[in-house]
This record gives sequence, C-alpha cells and structure tokens, in this order.
Amino acid sequence: MIEELLPDGVHAAEVVGDDPTAYLLPEEHAAVERAVERRRKQYTQARTCARRALSALGLPEQPILRGPKREPLWPNGIVGSITHCEGYCAAAVADRAGIRSVGIDAEVHDVLPPGVQRMVAVPAEQEWLAGAGDGLHWDRVLFSAKESVYKAWFPITGTWLGFQDAELTFDREGGFRARILIEPPVVDGYRVDGFAGRYLVRDGLVLTSVVVPG
Repeated sequence: MIEELLPDGVHAAEVVGDDPTAYLLPEEHAAVERAVERRRKQYTQARTCARRALSALGLPEQPILRGPKREPLWPNGIVGSITHCEGYCAAAVADRAGIRSVGIDAEVHDVLPPGVQRMVAVPAEQEWLAGAGDGLHWDRVLFSAKESVYKAWFPITGTWLGFQDAELTFDREGGFRARILIEPPVVDGYRVDGFAGRYLVRDGLVLTSVVVPG
C-alpha cells in the first residue's frame, strides 16, 4: 500500500500482519534487548522492511542502527523513513542524489485519544476538523501526516518540529500541504518552509508520506 504514495525513485517494503521470516542482524539487537515482546516484534519487522527496501537500491544487507533522536541511521548517500503500528510495518528509501528527504507514517484508522487532537491541531485545523465529516477519522489522518512531515523535516534541518509548528490542509484526492509556522531555516540553499504529501485510508490503516525532491 505504501508504494501508492511514493514517486519513482523511492523504494519501499511493507509487512501486513506478522512476518515469521523477519529477523535482526546482531548489531540491531541492542536497541530492543530490554523491550517487551510486542515492541521487539515491531522493531524486527520494521528493520527487516528497511533492509529489503535497501536491497531494491542494490545495496548489500547491513544493520540499520539508531541515532541520538531514535532516528534510523541510513548508509551514506541514502535517505529513508521507517514506520510501524499495530499490524503494519513499512520502510521507504531513496538515493540522496535525487531525493532530499522521505517521511512515512502508519496509524490505525481510529479516533485520536481524548485531548490529543487539541495538542496536535492548530486553530485553523481544529476548525476544519469540526466540519470535515465523510466518515474518515480526519484527526488521525492529520496526526499521521504531521508525523510524516516531522520525519521529512528532521534529516534536512537536524532540529525538532512540534505539532503546533506546522499547519496542514488536505484535499479529497489524497493530497495535503504543510506550511511551516516557525521561522523556516535555509539549508544548502533550500528554504524549508513547507512540504507536499499524500495520504491513504484503507483496510483499517492510515498511511501518509512526504517526499522532498533533491
């Protein structure tokens, strides 16, 4: 499913449900050696997806470790993103020569817990959510989209971006745009003031993506 949200040049792999063939490389075990079984399974399947996606770029199998902000550490010259939720894991990767950054996110399609919408949505988004209708849990779509925005933002800027630091607008054809509300940085001549993304709601899941061209 995630591939439907990604352009040419971005390679993805996903697992729906459980994959009994998923495994970790020795270097990857340390990140979850004290985790509960559910967390270990998600991490194992997500890392397996990441290695499969990298193989589509012609890269050899290698561990995907974590950085100080828990971000995945990709091989030199590669950008990518990993996501997992109950019953689903995915990874997407691309060559940095053509793609500046990738962010993907997956969520269970359900209403957000009490209080979370106010934390996530800026006033304009809250007003839109109040009248969005049509049976979708738009609050969850918004949450997922903002997660994808952050995952695309961080590799470019190396800085935090809060939920309230971006305002999103959606169309009904599967697209969204994010406007950065804080002073946008300029990185290597690129002004990071907004992103375009895609969303998909299917089979009880919300999937979102942001791909920043190089």
